[in-house]
Amino acid sequence: MQKPLLFQPLKLRGVTAPNRCVVSPMVQYRATDGEVNDYHLVHLGKFALGKFGIVFTENCAVEPRGRVTQGDLGMWDDGQIEGHRRLVRFLKQEGALAGTQITHSGRKGSTPRSFDKPGQLGPEGAGWQKWQTVGPSELPADKGWTIPRQLEAADIEDLVKRFGEAARRADAAGYDVIEIHGAHGYLLAQFLSPISNKRNDQYGGDRAGRMRFPLAAARAVRENWPEHKPMFIRVSAVDGAGGWEVEDTVVFAQALKELGVDVIDVSSGGLTGLSTALPVKRSLGFQVPFSAAVKRQAGITTMAVGLILDGPQAEAILQAGDADLIAIGRQALYDPFWALHAAQELGCDSDFEMWTPEYGWWLDKRKNNLVGLKK
Repeated sequence: MQKPLLFQPLKLRGVTAPNRCVVSPMVQYRATDGEVNDYHLVHLGKFALGKFGIVFTENCAVEPRGRVTQGDLGMWDDGQIEGHRRLVRFLKQEGALAGTQITHSGRKGSTPRSFDKPGQLGPEGAGWQKWQTVGPSELPADKGWTIPRQLEAADIEDLVKRFGEAARRADAAGYDVIEIHGAHGYLLAQFLSPISNKRNDQYGGDRAGRMRFPLAAARAVRENWPEHKPMFIRVSAVDGAGGWEVEDTVVFAQALKELGVDVIDVSSGGLTGLSTALPVKRSLGFQVPFSAAVKRQAGITTMAVGLILDGPQAEAILQAGDADLIAIGRQALYDPFWALHAAQELGCDSDFEMWTPEYGWWLDKRKNNLVGLKK
């Protein structure tokens, strides 16, 4: 019997994901000076034990002011590489591809953590301080947000180099997959949308001008990322503010494909405020139609994300040809063994053979002991 698509390998350039289950990048706010620590090893390591095919770190800033909060991971300094190496070793040891996401927050940086109390900025006693944010134009992300400093052309050229340098460090750390965060209202998305980009130079104006910096950053990453390793980019198919729509994303995806981007990670929204998806109405798989449109119209591999809760739902998305990979975010926090449970739901691991053997033999024995027992 053929395995479900969700558990069939996917070759991406010179590496192969053992299955199509992916842990989506999710910020944790637990870093100091951008460094990987024990928390990140345990947090991400459990997903590798849960047999996700690709495990992504949270977004790693390409420079300190590119963080969302001071607790974010970084990829701006060579001194950060060794911490990433330790994490990568464990993820790969458990059979997962190790992925990382690089980003710049732009005008959405220098913020409290999502769960901080009003007036609180980070952990009590940590001494976190706000910094001057930057953006394509001097427009805040929302009412009450910091007004960013408009980036000069020389600043943009410097940031392009920083994206390339971050890719070099990610390779030195041993990551198999790299993703650029170009969604959710962070810096690259700010340049793409005419709502946030009011420039009248080569980096603004029409769609081609607004795409110039994001494409330059993608080119720099590809040039500094080994040819045999795949490159993803996360996009907001619609910006949620009426400035950037699916047809724009298709054109952008086609240009990215020409630069050597392999996978479009299709999300939505987030240009203004804290939310990543408003005002896109949320329902099960609410972003899957965006993935399907980009996949079919741009002719590129896509990853679907957004309220995908179980194996049958994920398998139906793949069988319909609406995506090639399934990214699981908060549902993976709820169930770090989501991939293994999905395999059981789909009938391809009744004997716990996909589990790490230290767990699997116990669980198979337990299953046999439960036969005939009544509640």
